[in-house]
Amino acid sequence: MISKRTLLGSAVGFGLVAGFSTSAMADTITVATVNNGDMIRMQQLSPQWEKETGHTIEWVVLEENTLRQRVTQDIATKGGQFDVMTIGTYEVPIWAKQDWLVPLENMPDGYDADDILPSIAGGLSVDGTLYAAPFYGESSMVMYRTDLMEKAGMEMPDEPTWTDIAKAAEAMHDGENEIYGICLRGKPGWGENTAFLTTMANSFGARWFDMDWKPQFDSPEWKESFTTYLDLMNKYGPPGAASNGFNENLSLFQQGKCGMWIDATVAASFVTNPDDSQVADSVGFTLAPNKEGVEKRANWLWAWSLAIPAGTDAEQAAKDFVAWATSKDYTEIVAEKEGWANVPPGTRTSLYENQDYLDAAPFAKMTLQSIELADPTSPTVEEVPYTGVQFVAIPEFQGIGTAVGQALSAALAGQSSAEEALAQAQSITQREMSRAGYGK
Repeated sequence: MISKRTLLGSAVGFGLVAGFSTSAMADTITVATVNNGDMIRMQQLSPQWEKETGHTIEWVVLEENTLRQRVTQDIATKGGQFDVMTIGTYEVPIWAKQDWLVPLENMPDGYDADDILPSIAGGLSVDGTLYAAPFYGESSMVMYRTDLMEKAGMEMPDEPTWTDIAKAAEAMHDGENEIYGICLRGKPGWGENTAFLTTMANSFGARWFDMDWKPQFDSPEWKESFTTYLDLMNKYGPPGAASNGFNENLSLFQQGKCGMWIDATVAASFVTNPDDSQVADSVGFTLAPNKEGVEKRANWLWAWSLAIPAGTDAEQAAKDFVAWATSKDYTEIVAEKEGWANVPPGTRTSLYENQDYLDAAPFAKMTLQSIELADPTSPTVEEVPYTGVQFVAIPEFQGIGTAVGQALSAALAGQSSAEEALAQAQSITQREMSRAGYGK
């Protein structure tokens, strides 16, 4: 894109104190981001950065699936619409190897890239070079209503199995009063229902591909996993679940309509915030479940991160913004305005050594434990030729994962059986992988 050069500017305040460099010319940068709560807060706080640097920001805030489509199309076609993109652990290594991203070298003084959690930094790096800065990192875990569990005379285990989850969902379910035993992602998309169902499948011993890149949706493990998912949702899930993704389930939980929700650890601050959640004082956390006898748990590893597309003509301003929004200083700003429990989690070692944060965030230790348990290099029980926990780290996965998500969501909506949906997933994946030349 063509940056809009305006007035000469000078930076004062936070930008100068924190050591962030500023440009002699003021730029307008366009930032594309997802409409999650932490990013909305970043947008609301960004006038401080604008004031301190003289730069301005044009925001493009989109729903998750739409954001992914827009930024992928733009960077692949060198459209130049954005100076900063919010992308994830899946895209960063693939795009970096295509020379589509600016390496985040020579970050401003005080940024402290070494403080980033090793597992998070590793997923955003190629050959030791960071290509995106994590805004927040996450795994997944179980969030549940402690009051409903107590009412049912039950206790949630520290390391639950899917059998434990089913029993808890049944005990808490009260459909007549719009309290649903469990809320899970049903909205189709490679980063929506496919992400959750892939980790669930991992925990049943399933995998996307064998070592010859042959799809495995016809395996007993996938059938058991997907059937269990449909059984839980059909018996104890909310109506219209095939349309529910992260934000929709977050809203349901905050309204007190979910007994249990298995999803991103980043949601913990929102479900425990009394300003937003009607059940803030009755939320417990535990590890994502596994099937009895299977060592893998249904938790993923992800970081929503800020990256700079190669070719931007506002690279320095973009880098300054990325550094500001992902810095320890930004964390302090959020803590001062919103409280320590609401700072972006899962990115920096220092946050989990900060007693103020640990005291304010009852979910902090569970978040860190879940992140550390996820291993993208060994995501499944049986050996696989790919890396990635809730995705397969190959360029073709974005299209395949979305098509598979649509097939699986249709079964949740009652438009097909589990067997038909899995057969369709097998066919789609086999066709596209053959076209791409895998397994030959």
